[in-house]
Amino acid sequence: MLLARFSRPCWKTRSHSVRVSHSVRVFCELPQIHPVEVAAPPARSHSAVNPFTLQQRLYRSSARTRNTVVEQSLPPYRHPTSGLLAYLPRSIVPYAELSRLDKPAGTYYLFLPCLFSTLLAAPLTYPIVAPLHVVSTVALFFSGALIMRGAGCTINDLWDRNLDPQVARTRLRPIARGAVAARSALIYTGAQLVAGLAILLQFPTQCLWYGIPSLLLVITYPLAKRVTHYPQFVLGLTFSWGAIMGFPALGIDLLSNASAMNAAASLYASCVAWTVLYDMIYAHMDIKDDVKAGIKSIALRHEKDTKAVLSGLAIVQVGLLGAAGAAVGAGPVFFIGSCGSAAVTLAVMIWKVNLKSVQDCWWWFRYGCWFTGGGIAVGLSAEYAVQLMAT
Repeated sequence: MLLARFSRPCWKTRSHSVRVSHSVRVFCELPQIHPVEVAAPPARSHSAVNPFTLQQRLYRSSARTRNTVVEQSLPPYRHPTSGLLAYLPRSIVPYAELSRLDKPAGTYYLFLPCLFSTLLAAPLTYPIVAPLHVVSTVALFFSGALIMRGAGCTINDLWDRNLDPQVARTRLRPIARGAVAARSALIYTGAQLVAGLAILLQFPTQCLWYGIPSLLLVITYPLAKRVTHYPQFVLGLTFSWGAIMGFPALGIDLLSNASAMNAAASLYASCVAWTVLYDMIYAHMDIKDDVKAGIKSIALRHEKDTKAVLSGLAIVQVGLLGAAGAAVGAGPVFFIGSCGSAAVTLAVMIWKVNLKSVQDCWWWFRYGCWFTGGGIAVGLSAEYAVQLMAT
């Protein structure tokens, strides 16, 4: 311990000294410096506080205070009082929320490519498939979309269980808020996959070989947001798989039918572009929280030129949709009804959507499936009706 003596005190306290740490006293006097006395260090007191440790404690305390303020500023979880979930037993509600039964837009987006491919493939069958068969096939696809979308959401929430609490929109999801344990969610995922397999087995056998590979995309999509700014592309590959499935579902072998293969490939690519487009709008809802949580997305990568990217995706989507129709010899009803309506609805959405507004992004995401997807489906249905009446 060093004691430095000077000629005049520079701090005036009761003892003309300042305690710095561990009983060290520094006495200040004017320029004349006397020999330095070296004293043995005293035994360290357990009650002495390390300034660095104190600083850490203060920082942690202030961080906890900030987190508490943020949590208090956000509304707590409330049991649903309206809609389907309000009629379910409380013990089942968290699992229904895991499957997003209260937010069916994702189910529609997963189902629509299945509907497109079924209607596009129907005129290729010989004799042309009956409307009742088309309806029953579409109904099976919708059931499968409902189940597999739920499985995909549960897998996503399992992967993101440590990220969801950091994002305002996802912090109250069942796993994130602790309503469902990870192990229970894993068992629930298995049950959904078994149910999805049961639906898949209702289709012709070749659908099984086309459908199973999509599971790899379902499982790995949530990882994409951790390694690339383009997880929406991986989501597009996943959600658009149904654009292939309609052909084998109606007994058309893609490997032996070149026109069907070209149509399926073009339709699949068109739906991928569409998925990236609408999910880019959806990603703008979380853009601020994604930055804090370190989550990557195309919205962050192209935040300043989003509408230009959306416009490019729309052009690609409509162009590939037209290529799919040309591959099967579709007529003007398809090109006007499906391609024309897609071009108009996408142009309006891109022009109107306010990417800075969470509510506006959600509105266009929620209803865009009906505007664009509905228009495409109506055009395909009309084309199928024309082909059916011509036979």
